[in-house]
Amino acid sequence: MQHSLTQPDIRLPVRDVFGIDSDLLVPAFSQADEHVPDIDEAYRFNAEVTLAILAGFAHNRRVMVQGRHGTGKSTHIEQVAARLNWPCLRVNLDGHISRLDMVGKDAIVIQDGKQVTAFQEGILPWALQRPVALIFDEYDAGRPDVMFVIQRILERDGKFTLMDQNRVLTPHPAFRLFATANTVGLGNLSGLYHGVQVLNHAQMDRWNIVATLDYLSPEEETEIVAARVPSKNTEKGRTLIAAMVALAGLTRKGFAAGDLSALMSPRTVITWAENCEVFRDPALAFRLSFLNKCDEAERPLVAEYYQRCFNDELPDDWTRGTGLV
Repeated sequence: MQHSLTQPDIRLPVRDVFGIDSDLLVPAFSQADEHVPDIDEAYRFNAEVTLAILAGFAHNRRVMVQGRHGTGKSTHIEQVAARLNWPCLRVNLDGHISRLDMVGKDAIVIQDGKQVTAFQEGILPWALQRPVALIFDEYDAGRPDVMFVIQRILERDGKFTLMDQNRVLTPHPAFRLFATANTVGLGNLSGLYHGVQVLNHAQMDRWNIVATLDYLSPEEETEIVAARVPSKNTEKGRTLIAAMVALAGLTRKGFAAGDLSALMSPRTVITWAENCEVFRDPALAFRLSFLNKCDEAERPLVAEYYQRCFNDELPDDWTRGTGLV
């Protein structure tokens, strides 16, 4: 569904919409269009990060959300936008996104039955001229030529020059800019995120707000897994999920201590719960969801975590990496 609204036309109470103890009112659209994300009723909002994102929407601040993989950084921004009916465009800055993709390029098109060369807008000009929240995923993995293009719109006025068109674009009043990153531009210090770049400090300095999203509490994580896998939303299923979440917590502590080179994100726990429904065996589902991703030298420690949480031993050949599965 499309609508003709170009500016937020209502204000929503943060307390009622997001369950945060605040009297703030945030601008929103009364109607949704096809670019507004779907609402996920099971999503749990982090109060501090939500307020940071809402500041981006309400006051046009450039907001970066940093955190480990699987914490729901991009989803957090999308779910805020969904409740504000704010159109959203999510772009992954992988190695395939080039400067031409961002700016635009000349292309051969058909006009009046003839082939002509015309300029086709890239991601930035398209979003900049619309009431859109543009989200750059994996911001710290972007190519240097792309990052310098983005730097232009991080300025206070955010004007963007299309050199090939001799045009200067002024951002739409309801254009908003967000980014997510596994690091804060310092590079792959932990060894967990290969491919990330050390970002130009002058560019990092242009982000008005940097929020950090950590993993949820065990109780909240259990609630989310149960909501994502409804068949496990029983007394027996919740007991199983609680053990799974406890094991995930041990892997995160092991990673922080330097004992493991991999950890279980909430996304992995959800995948494990889903695979339990497929294989009807929590141990096998665990192996196929996480254990096989671990370094063989670290699998005995992961198996010890499993034994502590489930009071059950994994087969020896699984931890030696010699099994057939």
